[in-house]
Amino acid sequence: MSQTSTPTKAANLAQLFLQRVEKSGDNEAFRIPEKGDWKSVTWKQAAERVETLAAGLLSLGIEPEDRIGIASTTRLEWILADLAILCAGAATTTVYPSTNAEDTAYILADSASKIVFAEDDTQLKKLTEKRSELPDLTKVVLFDGSSDDDWVITLDDLADQGAKYLAEHPSCVRNVADEIQPEHLATLIYTSGTTGKPKGVRLRHAAWLYTGGVIADMGLLRDDDLQLLWLPLAHAFGKVLISAQVACGFASAIDGRVDKIVENTGVVKPTFMGAAPRIFEKAYSKIITQQKGAKAVLFGWAFAVGKEVARRRREGKFVWPHLIWQQKLFDRLVFAKIRDVFGGRIRFFVSGSAPLNRDIAEWFEAAGVLILEGYGLTESSGAGFINRPDNYKLGSVGLPFEGTEVRISDAGEVQFRSDCVMAGYHHLDDATGEALKDGWLATGDQGKLDDNGFLTITGRIKELFKLSNGKYVAPPAIEAKFATLCPYASQFMVFGEGRNFAAALVTLDEDSISGWAKDHGLGDKPYEELTKSDAVHEMLDECIQKLNSSLNRWETIKKWAVLDHDLTVDGGQLTPSLKVKRGVVAEQNKETLDGFYS
Repeated sequence: MSQTSTPTKAANLAQLFLQRVEKSGDNEAFRIPEKGDWKSVTWKQAAERVETLAAGLLSLGIEPEDRIGIASTTRLEWILADLAILCAGAATTTVYPSTNAEDTAYILADSASKIVFAEDDTQLKKLTEKRSELPDLTKVVLFDGSSDDDWVITLDDLADQGAKYLAEHPSCVRNVADEIQPEHLATLIYTSGTTGKPKGVRLRHAAWLYTGGVIADMGLLRDDDLQLLWLPLAHAFGKVLISAQVACGFASAIDGRVDKIVENTGVVKPTFMGAAPRIFEKAYSKIITQQKGAKAVLFGWAFAVGKEVARRRREGKFVWPHLIWQQKLFDRLVFAKIRDVFGGRIRFFVSGSAPLNRDIAEWFEAAGVLILEGYGLTESSGAGFINRPDNYKLGSVGLPFEGTEVRISDAGEVQFRSDCVMAGYHHLDDATGEALKDGWLATGDQGKLDDNGFLTITGRIKELFKLSNGKYVAPPAIEAKFATLCPYASQFMVFGEGRNFAAALVTLDEDSISGWAKDHGLGDKPYEELTKSDAVHEMLDECIQKLNSSLNRWETIKKWAVLDHDLTVDGGQLTPSLKVKRGVVAEQNKETLDGFYS
């Protein structure tokens, strides 16, 4: 790709990418799984592919800020397509691959997307089924597979078309990149939402430049870092890590398979990774439930010491010599083995998308694995606040990014103003007006600021419910406590709006409960049968009684039930970022919940 000899400050993501290629061309940019091994791709190699794809889009008549969709799992082609869209001056409309045909059509029609990059036949089938509802969609570009329909071309077809266009217009991509303004639309992300139709969040080039630039300036990530990237790139959390990569110059090992995360960390040996809290909870549960007998005793002793040492250091207190000696011993016997599970090179994890249980964070910290919790919304490009490795407070989401202002409203709502905040909702002026007042983003989250400026999220305003006695209950806080009391549960969901007491629905973690069942003489009973087992119910009841002992009287769980299946994205109970859709769960289990109060 043609390059300028004197880099200037980038005005858009396309220019930022071109400058990164110029600076780091021969360095590794990406690493992908291939035939049982991992293959490296340099910045220069990536740029060559991006340029031909961008030129291909220009040859198809794409104009500034036209929307182009991507419906795919996390993979290298997703990133290359996104960069090509940006370099062609267009804007990416992100579509979760798990989105059903009806919602996929709604997103693409509402955004007026003209082209869609589709991963495979599964995604193509949705588009074909709803073709009559997509009058703006002129072309589908397939990552995998092919089609006889003229409406569909392959990724290689688009690149070949782009190469021919480049031969006639060699500076076309550079010229377009130089014309993109900071305020131009870069990305349209439709909030997956837990209720109602998704809203298109309009994110400008300026927002991504700001987030990437702040991360680079604070020195949080370096060009010698390696991230394991599995997060859905249709989600703002995944996208902000890409803008950070282009700004900082580190490499990303890419594999969107959630069930391969732990295995991949052991092989790739990343220095950092972003994840939702559920991933850390599952890793914690898996490690905890593997400890038996004397090993479990040693494990418990090690973490008691590790947590105490970490707490004293965090609070600036004197650490007694005997604690230091024990901690060093346990580091060799216990903690180093845990770090090795994650490859042994992790500098820190980044947790976002939902609140992280403080007990989980303390457990990882004791093992020498720091989890930096951050905070942002789709409406703020997935960014805004983060803890720093040398300045963090467990239980908080950290300090605001440089240049981000934060305030707490009289109602306790977190509001902030920043260059990362959206331009507004697509075609929804009233909703934009409600969310953005005088430039301040109303988050819908309750929170508080301490004297040092650390922000703590105390709950989701809409997730608070009132019992019939007038008392308020905050489900997320109760559910977070249960996560550490019962490593065999996958989800614990609290309900009770307008009722006279709180109740809960529980799902089991299949791997953990299977191990527990074998240890307690239940053999290899299938998952569904275990959900009905008296022994399992007794174990869960003990955990719930422990939970109740730590709650206010009106918060205690009076009745509960175990579901015969776990929650899934495909089942509609989880968003792609693994947040529980409470309304869906409540509706699907209405008879059970109503039965608690009959």
